Amino acid sequence: MTPRRTLGTASALDVSALGLGCMGMSEFYGTPDEAGGVATIRRALDLGITFLDTADMYGPFSNEQLVGRAVAGRRDEVQLATKFGNERLPDGTRVGINGRPEYVRAACDASLQRLGVDHIDLYYQHRVDKTVPIEESVGAMAELVEAGKVRHLGLSEASADTIRRAHGVHPITALQTEYSLFTRDLEDEILPVLRELGIGLVPYSPLGRGLLTGTITAESGADGAADFRRSAYFPRFEGEALARNLVLVDNVRAIAEQKGATPGQVALAWVLAQGDDVVPIPGTKRVRYLEENAGSLTVELSPADLAALEAAVPRDAVAGARYGDMSHIDA
Repeated sequence: MTPRRTLGTASALDVSALGLGCMGMSEFYGTPDEAGGVATIRRALDLGITFLDTADMYGPFSNEQLVGRAVAGRRDEVQLATKFGNERLPDGTRVGINGRPEYVRAACDASLQRLGVDHIDLYYQHRVDKTVPIEESVGAMAELVEAGKVRHLGLSEASADTIRRAHGVHPITALQTEYSLFTRDLEDEILPVLRELGIGLVPYSPLGRGLLTGTITAESGADGAADFRRSAYFPRFEGEALARNLVLVDNVRAIAEQKGATPGQVALAWVLAQGDDVVPIPGTKRVRYLEENAGSLTVELSPADLAALEAAVPRDAVAGARYGDMSHIDA
């Protein structure tokens, strides 16, 4: 079974050491696959991967419903995380980032209804609303804890200063942000603050949005026209940047072959090795990829292996910004 880890100290949440990101089951990374998504979630639970991540904006709204159906009858096994803040209309139109207290309360109630549960284990602010003091947003989130609707609070893509201010209002259990061999900027300021305050780290895109699996090439790898990765929104998948990044993936592949593992397994093992307070949430809608990701838990990396990986993918060698538009990131 999957080992366990603890997120947070002041408000501690016990979760599986590896989580499952559910976003791609409904949107962004190719054709939605509800049946495949439900099967993948249920297989995850059988493997002891019980930390599930969704958000109201995925679909929009339909991903929470999918997750709710998949965990029906097994709620007690699951640590359920969802997010608010990226406001969208039912037709998919993006309204903007919303951290107003009244919206926080309404979004939580709507998520509970879609998920079909009476509480959310970890409730994140998906993006920081720079027009609303973080103290007001987190204050409203804290009210949800007091009401029993939410057990633990999280932030996503928040700056070090925002994390400090939020934690001063109510204990923050986890920060969700992008972190992988391809994205390590949080190591400079954010990770030290998390460790100082006793806040766990939940890396999303720990496989570099699939690049580090070694399955994406310059000619193939996108999952149809609906795969949002092959757009200007993700510069690392474009032209010359993609060519340079695939060279780095080949470096990881060479190390993986020596370990008898896949590139993705070694990349995930590197993230897992960054601390017992780190719980990555690789996303997939296919059982076979879930099972491959679970195999990362048995990949042992020595100090020499870790050094080799970091030499194979130097921090400044990755080409392209992680988003084409970084304005939604709190900095």
